Amino acid sequence: MTTDHMSTGRTASLAGAPTLQARNSAAFWTATGVSRGHDVIRRRGFLAVHGDARAGGRILIQEPDLDPGEVAEVGELVRRAAGPVVVEDPFGSTDLGHLGLRTWQMPIMLRPPGPVEAPALDVTRARRPEDLRAAERIVIEGFELDSFEPHRAGELFPPTLIEQPGVDVFIASVDGVPAGAGVSVVADGLASHYWIATSSAFRSRGVGRAVMLGALAHIADLPATLTASKLGRPLYESLGYTVAAPSTWWASPSGTA
Repeated sequence: MTTDHMSTGRTASLAGAPTLQARNSAAFWTATGVSRGHDVIRRRGFLAVHGDARAGGRILIQEPDLDPGEVAEVGELVRRAAGPVVVEDPFGSTDLGHLGLRTWQMPIMLRPPGPVEAPALDVTRARRPEDLRAAERIVIEGFELDSFEPHRAGELFPPTLIEQPGVDVFIASVDGVPAGAGVSVVADGLASHYWIATSSAFRSRGVGRAVMLGALAHIADLPATLTASKLGRPLYESLGYTVAAPSTWWASPSGTA
């Protein structure tokens, strides 16, 4: 995993968290798109990954002031998406109501650099194809990614994903059995977390906390952001994250965060 401590370093602020989250999400979905062989579309105001019928599309708003042409192009990408589509707007400033998408908000949270405790469970980085298969099964179940069922090994997390700069997949195990998983991404001196999930067979056993602590142990000297679900927010607050701003999400009926 690579880090650039000079670009963002310790200057991250709550006010700047939406921009930091936007940039890191773009880095993560670029890595995901490249590893899956999907088209990555870059514009001034947004980044989009145009996937297949199972993966669908992902659009990351990068600026709070999309011009009419960019909004129109986002609309066109949504309309011609082969599968479920999700649009993430950390600034909450782009109105996509005309596209007939469902919408909701989740908080962007920021954690300053600082030490973390050791996880109570065994947490390892995914290195082998079987590690990634275990992680993607947990994430597909945890996030109810129905479009990825039936499971096809390497579709959600291709082997080349962990070869992308700054991307790591972590797995927490209980008595040697994979129980939780998540992805961490470091780009431009900032870390962020995605797809933090626990297998239903191991819930309420501290697995999600272990995944987060295992990931944070490698980036404790960096500021870190994430976008929290309602259920996840108390965990992240206990780990030193503070709510910075609401992020607006738009999705087709079958799309998920």
